[in-house]
Amino acid sequence: MNNVTLILSDGTKFHGSSFGYEAQVSGEVVFNTAMMGYPESLTDPSYAGQLLVFTYPLVGNYGVPPFSFEKNGLPTFMESDKIYASAIIVSDYSEQYSHWNAVESLSSWLKREHIPGITGIDTRELTKVLREHGVMTGSIVFDGKEQTAQPADYGDINFVDKVSCDKVIRYNEGAGKKVVLVDFGVKANIIRCLINRGLEVIRVPWNYDYTSGIDYDGLFLTNGPGNPDMCSDAVQYIRKHMSETSKPICGICMGNQMLGKAAGADIYKLKYGHRGHNQPVRLVGTEKCFITSQNHGYAVDSKTLGSEWRELFVNMNDGSNEGITHKDKPWFSCQFHPEACSGPTDTEFIFDKFVETLNK
Repeated sequence: MNNVTLILSDGTKFHGSSFGYEAQVSGEVVFNTAMMGYPESLTDPSYAGQLLVFTYPLVGNYGVPPFSFEKNGLPTFMESDKIYASAIIVSDYSEQYSHWNAVESLSSWLKREHIPGITGIDTRELTKVLREHGVMTGSIVFDGKEQTAQPADYGDINFVDKVSCDKVIRYNEGAGKKVVLVDFGVKANIIRCLINRGLEVIRVPWNYDYTSGIDYDGLFLTNGPGNPDMCSDAVQYIRKHMSETSKPICGICMGNQMLGKAAGADIYKLKYGHRGHNQPVRLVGTEKCFITSQNHGYAVDSKTLGSEWRELFVNMNDGSNEGITHKDKPWFSCQFHPEACSGPTDTEFIFDKFVETLNK
């Protein structure tokens, strides 16, 4: 393993060893508090442009599952068609792995997909720096190689445009109700959860005008990476949908932010985001609290919601918004991941609620 250094934008340096592909890379440095799920996290398009830090110290011990695909084109064990995170940073990489479904090591997968990996970093200390300072950009530099410039600010790049599909894709054709799924960087399990509930899914690019030329019964807004303010075209189409029809709308993660923007709310960047399997969320108006899987760096400012809207969920750690709902129309969203792959499945009822609104 060759020596490698993580250099944060404030000049802080962390030294470690390489276990992945050896090439300098820059991006936004974020941390995930989950104890497992690195294959799903690395292939989550919401991590595009980011250097992913795992706070759980041991990573790689159960290897990597096969990159197989189902007949409908969805990956069997991953969340997309490739690794989207720009790099992975861990405390202790396990060179030996053991799992019934593993076909290769994390190291060999990273090298095959040209993704750097660092081990030997004090990830707890790194996380403390990020929590106290706030999210920062950083570069991974290999000893003896020339360092290039830091990247542009993460929020200035339209990462959704980089990860969204470029054409209309249909799943489960001829099934029940037809749902237009706006792809901001969708996780495969979101599509799978809709298919498993007997819905036909029409997946469209993030800036596609689905309000004309497509017959559909409901609208689904997915997760995605980066700054939602870069996607004004998508917001206009959501507003057009809401002005022309009362057909149901459901949003997840960035979908919550997009629905919030369409409802007139402002979006702001969280100090260090919510990423992990252990975020407590309360259903507003009740004492019900759910443990949720999350991956986002932006949030809806609930104080700026219009009078026809209200909060649906709130985060119990920092009070930030975790979902909104219209007071009269069947339009609602959540900031967390109810499909939770990997992670807790406590909130998968969100999909059932969406199906109920489609059948009314």
